[in-house]
Amino acid sequence: MRTMFFAAVAASMSLTACSENTEDKAAATADNAGATVASAASDTAANAEAAADSTAAATREAASNVDAAAGTAARKTDAAVDAAARTE
Repeated sequence: MRTMFFAAVAASMSLTACSENTEDKAAATADNAGATVASAASDTAANAEAAADSTAAATREAASNVDAAAGTAARKTDAAVDAAARTE
């Protein structure tokens, strides 16, 4: 009976030690998961900012191209009007 008591106490102490180790590892895992999520959020924000910058640059370039095309169309229209006036 006495041997069973000591065996039970030893098993209880062993389980307590395992439980603490498991809790420590679970806490570390949770901390790592939180850090990973924070890092991913930061990366996503940086990527969104870079995408916005690229979109703004593309929009400015497109507007410049539209201005150049409008200028070309205006010059060609003026040339056509001048040519038509000369043939009359």
